[in-house]
Amino acid sequence: MPKARYEHIYKDLKQKIEADVYAYQELLPSEHTLIQIYQCSRNTLRRAVGLLVNDGYVQTIQGKGVRSIYQPVAQTSFTIGEIESFHESAIRNGHRPLTKVVLFTEFEINEKQALYTGFPAGTSIYYIQRLHYLDDLPLILNHNYFLKESVPGLTKEIAEKSIYQYLEQTLHMTIVNSKRIMTVEKMTQIDEKYLKMNADDYNCMAVVSSQTYNSDGVMFEYTQSRHRPDYFRFYDNAVRKSV
Repeated sequence: MPKARYEHIYKDLKQKIEADVYAYQELLPSEHTLIQIYQCSRNTLRRAVGLLVNDGYVQTIQGKGVRSIYQPVAQTSFTIGEIESFHESAIRNGHRPLTKVVLFTEFEINEKQALYTGFPAGTSIYYIQRLHYLDDLPLILNHNYFLKESVPGLTKEIAEKSIYQYLEQTLHMTIVNSKRIMTVEKMTQIDEKYLKMNADDYNCMAVVSSQTYNSDGVMFEYTQSRHRPDYFRFYDNAVRKSV
């Protein structure tokens, strides 16, 4: 499914803001100028800018224009309102990502697993344990369950690069939405082993569980991401609606 014009403009402006082409507190080019640059309508441009406002990247100022309010953070910060891979988040924040596959296997979902993953019992899935490093520090242990029929050809090598890039660019899947639950859970032995944490210093993990759907309405992924609590950071940009 081809992406709408405003999405391309939104993505390009977002990348320029992240790259400091439009620095913090700096006004973006005027609306007229941006329309000329992107050869688009005023409504298309405003829709793209609206997405940037929702993401907390820009602020519209009446009579002045659109101002960049984006500031990179000292550690990778994940967005609540978007579906973003670890690699994309790390690059956006100017860090060096690395992913190692600890386990790559296949099996059928049993009754117990069906209760928390959302996949029906008997579903064939790829199960992957991936360790995400940020600037050589292990920060996140992912337990990925991918619907096998939705991701044909998935390999360990692909999983160590970018699964979402494979889904979108090779399989041409459109990833639409993800339902997330954030909890705090007791640290396990596998957490302690792979994330190099001392049980005397930490006894809990920040855990993000997600069910992700494609444009066909199929839930193709269940993932449990277990984060080191000292590096856990999710953000959202809340907008108050008029009452």
